[in-house]
Amino acid sequence: MPDDVQQLPTLSDADLAALTPWLRSQGIGSTITDVAPLTGGTQNIVVGLRVDGRQMVLRRPPLHPRPTSDKTMLREIAVLRTLAGSAVPHPGFIAGCTDLDVLGVVFYLMEQVDGFNPGTEVAEAYRTDADMRYRVGLSYAASLAELGNAAWVDSPLAEIRPPGSFLARQVPQFLRLLESYRHEHYAPESLPAVGELAQWLESNRPPDAEPGIMHGDAHLNNVLLERESPQLAAFIDWEMCTIGDPLLDLGWMLVCWPDQPNPINAGSALAALGGLASRRDLLDAYRDAGGRTTSALDWYVALACFKLGIVIEGTWSRYLAGRASREAGEQLHASAANLIDLGTRVIKGDNPFL
Repeated sequence: MPDDVQQLPTLSDADLAALTPWLRSQGIGSTITDVAPLTGGTQNIVVGLRVDGRQMVLRRPPLHPRPTSDKTMLREIAVLRTLAGSAVPHPGFIAGCTDLDVLGVVFYLMEQVDGFNPGTEVAEAYRTDADMRYRVGLSYAASLAELGNAAWVDSPLAEIRPPGSFLARQVPQFLRLLESYRHEHYAPESLPAVGELAQWLESNRPPDAEPGIMHGDAHLNNVLLERESPQLAAFIDWEMCTIGDPLLDLGWMLVCWPDQPNPINAGSALAALGGLASRRDLLDAYRDAGGRTTSALDWYVALACFKLGIVIEGTWSRYLAGRASREAGEQLHASAANLIDLGTRVIKGDNPFL
């Protein structure tokens, strides 16, 4: 609604005054018009604008940046530069700025993608054609396979790749995240069955496979779909991207797909119309597009439940500390517990997703 749009953060007059000379120095243009906040990632500011009539999008950290905000922007810049010229649907990269004297934070410009986010909107063609709704899921899964196979060696993203085994650091890293939520009103032990799930994941960890580019948060709220054809227009919101094991993206996509069980309700606007592909259809499309071998798929599905459950449990901890709303805290705590329960079912041979 218009009132909601007005409340979205945008660029101030001071920001525009600082941005204009930088645009000139980069040879991009000199006149900024049509500045408007866009919906998108919940953690960062996304603004549409025109520079000398050319439509583009600026993405920057929130008004109150986190300590890791600039690092996140650098990672997003790196992945968009790495994907340039590839078949993976993504916004084209225009330019990035690491000079904190401009806006006070790292930011970048990218091409605007003509598409819609199925979490909040549904293009008319999809409303009237159930086959469109079915086939777009297959395109999404095939594009995820393309992402995992995209070239990355000697790329900007490779330069910031963490050393060591990606799989070996997952469980310890997220147990540390859960422990970081601890305070006098919250004990991580209150999230049931995490220890059992963590132990199984460590004991059954598959060997490291060929690394590939990961989106890191693959669900329907983080994509744009083409309006007139059942195709993925772009992956967006790359803040969790890395070089790792692309099978975790596959597991994450399957867990977050809006079919029963539906633990996070992503893509809710499109899903409400029905007729989406099944998870098995997605898996077939992923394999047909050259995706990775899926013999250990249950492990990756269980890891996706484990990681996502721990991530969203943070809101419950913040509510108990007086830093988040009760409604959000209780809702996400229930979702976190459900995800851990679903992951536990997977490891016990009762995979509810397939």
